[in-house]
Amino acid sequence: MRACRGRVARRHLHTYTDPVLTGSADYHNNPPRRDVPTKYDLCSRLTSCSNTLSPHLGRQTHTQVVKYGHEPNLFIACALVGMYSGFGAVCDARKVFDTSQNRDEVIWTAMMRGLAHNGFGREAILLFKNMLGLDVRPNCVTYVCALSACTLLGCTFELATLLHAHVVKLGFGVNCFLTCALVDCYSKCGRVDLARLLFLAATERDNVLVNSMISGYSQNGCGVEALRFFIEMRNGYFSPTDHTLPSILNACGSLSLLEQGTQVHSLIIKMGTESNMFSVSTLIDMYSKCSATDKARQVFNEAINKNSVAWTSMVTGYAYSGQGIDALELFDRMIAAGFTPDHICFTSVLVACNHTGLFDKGIEYFNKMRDYRLQPELDQYACLVDLYARNGKLRKAMEIIETMPCRANAVILSSFLGSCKVYGEVELGKEAAHRLFEMEPNNAAHYLTLASIYLQAGLPSEAARIRKLMNQKAIKMTRGRSWL
Repeated sequence: MRACRGRVARRHLHTYTDPVLTGSADYHNNPPRRDVPTKYDLCSRLTSCSNTLSPHLGRQTHTQVVKYGHEPNLFIACALVGMYSGFGAVCDARKVFDTSQNRDEVIWTAMMRGLAHNGFGREAILLFKNMLGLDVRPNCVTYVCALSACTLLGCTFELATLLHAHVVKLGFGVNCFLTCALVDCYSKCGRVDLARLLFLAATERDNVLVNSMISGYSQNGCGVEALRFFIEMRNGYFSPTDHTLPSILNACGSLSLLEQGTQVHSLIIKMGTESNMFSVSTLIDMYSKCSATDKARQVFNEAINKNSVAWTSMVTGYAYSGQGIDALELFDRMIAAGFTPDHICFTSVLVACNHTGLFDKGIEYFNKMRDYRLQPELDQYACLVDLYARNGKLRKAMEIIETMPCRANAVILSSFLGSCKVYGEVELGKEAAHRLFEMEPNNAAHYLTLASIYLQAGLPSEAARIRKLMNQKAIKMTRGRSWL
């Protein structure tokens, strides 16, 4: 008992004499030193902030980097560049890059990746050129980032071949990671033939490379080749992944192969990825293109935690299948559910209004785009022009063509020319046709449509002049071909 009392007494004595509680002058004058974070701690924190998308904590960690004098460290600088790029703060990432000293190929690559990831392809390529000018030797990842930036630019093929030559020159040609990037780049340039040659020349092949090849075929409208390649893959040693099946579904949709698409759907269920929203959206698209909108709607209804892409896919499926009323009803439900439509969704809505003849509704939806801070682009203006032209308001349609911020392409003008034929508008049809002659001088359809307009208007001499012009330019109509 006395021992217990003694322990209690000593405990209370310690409590009463604790410097924190008693406000000792020695404690406040000399507080205990906290552990200073090391450069490894800070680098790990920056990576965690990047992975969890925590910009506020990331900037606080950057402040600690400056406070403890770790700014010159290249590992931390790379982590900062990667973190800010992941947040979309490319300017902040560039500031860190520009102020870092003794830059090596790793931080150059990190900055290039950040630029390409945020859509600054041109700036990434310029940075790559500056890197080469400073005699910094790029590594494999550097070239992958350069090829990724290359696909963001318009004139990519020439640039892709230059990068490919550089890869071969430095001896990186056998790298499987780089081969995948080259296959993807050539496919996006429309040169799937070169992508195929690269694939056949590869000494090592894995699922990523096979998926890149299948995706390349699918993106370039080579659905038959994509399916054949998929069958070969299944008969070999490769197994399909989440990235393989959407490309196959796209090929099935483009070829209207409902039976094969249903088989791929069964494979998705077997793999347990039917709840993946990317798979859901692709299935909806495939069934819609195969004119099976009831099955597409079933997939949509069974999906859990639908996102805006799934809603847009279903709206698009209805719109392009001629079920405009269903598309508009689903769009209104999408808005009521709190989802924000994008340009693709509004294009589908405008197409639905066109197909169902809802002129006033189409104008209303077009004007509603600005409510969601969306500026109409070429596709939406094309739908608007078609909406006016289909309803016989050809003067207004031409006014939109003349005043819209983007230049009208051949699709818009050929659609307008077709409406001029329907309503017998000679002058506007003539103007549209001559613009098309400059854009597509060897397309016989434009000449024949204008000649038909002249004939309907009782001007056979003008129609004969157009046909004579076709003969002089040796322009011939391509014959239609049947699948059967």
